[in-house]
Amino acid sequence: MRPVASVVGVNPVARLRSSSRTPFLQVVKTAVAVVAAVLLCQVVIDGPFPTFAAIAALLVVQPSINQSFVKGLERSAGVVLGVVLATAAHVLLGDSVWVVLLVIVLAILLAWALRLTPTSATQVGISGMLVLTAGVVTPNYSADRVLETVLGAVVALIVNALIVPPVLLEPAHLAVARLARDTAAAFERIAIGLTEGWDHDRWHEALLQARALRQQHARTEASLTAAQESLTMNPRGGRHRTVVEHDVAVTEHLRVLVTRVTGMTRAIRDNTAPDLRSDPVVGSIATEVARIAADVRALSARVESSEVPTVEEPALTAPLEVLRPNSQHWILIGALLEDIRRVREELLGEDD
Repeated sequence: MRPVASVVGVNPVARLRSSSRTPFLQVVKTAVAVVAAVLLCQVVIDGPFPTFAAIAALLVVQPSINQSFVKGLERSAGVVLGVVLATAAHVLLGDSVWVVLLVIVLAILLAWALRLTPTSATQVGISGMLVLTAGVVTPNYSADRVLETVLGAVVALIVNALIVPPVLLEPAHLAVARLARDTAAAFERIAIGLTEGWDHDRWHEALLQARALRQQHARTEASLTAAQESLTMNPRGGRHRTVVEHDVAVTEHLRVLVTRVTGMTRAIRDNTAPDLRSDPVVGSIATEVARIAADVRALSARVESSEVPTVEEPALTAPLEVLRPNSQHWILIGALLEDIRRVREELLGEDD
């Protein structure tokens, strides 16, 4: 029996389906925007079915108001360029299939020359083609199509703003708390491993878990970017921005901690020895690392509870001092002490 992944890989139909559904509220907002845009254009503009308004409404309703605003600008700019290009071509060259093809080619080249976004670039050619094939091209006809597009984009933007603007705060907030909790667990593994005297294989497994934190950190940053995007131009965004700003600051601290815990785990895996835990300094290091884990886990708890950050004395003590280094493990011990020092500075905010 072949794996599911290989079957999906050769099935082009499977690529038509997304791994997750668009929120139903987004579907409702899109439908409301299209109907409202069409009805408004029929009242304002005396003419055929306002196709341009319907297309604009379909494209402009996006997951965030900021994205809707950008899509509206891109759509409007593309329509204006396409309509102007088609009208000029019609006046100069008349009405034929070759003129339509010429306008499409010129639209592609114009979008490339102006370095337009994909949305605007596609819209230039589509608008030019629709104008030339929809009927008699006149200045009033062209102006009406531009007005249709603008009305459709504005209506979509208003609908997206009025009907429960989405705030993607909770997924990002939970991702930050989860990253802090998993980072604390990575430090705890180091403390336990040093205390119990793990072998090379156990440390290699711990290293793989620590390295996974880098990808988790990247996903957390992506969630925060989406959260910030959803708050831009959002009337509900004011009271949430403080939480997002705090989460961004915490995530930046965690970036440093993830790097340190990965480096510490790798150093121990590469230099571990059966007699490592018998060194008294290693026991003190394990204690300090356990205190680091406690501080990071407390940070995770504060994030989960949305507690306003306060200055608290961490569990870390003063930096360790080694008067007589171990002749066999002094390189590893020195590296761990330096990592502890840097982590301590990060937690205390002394790294500036």
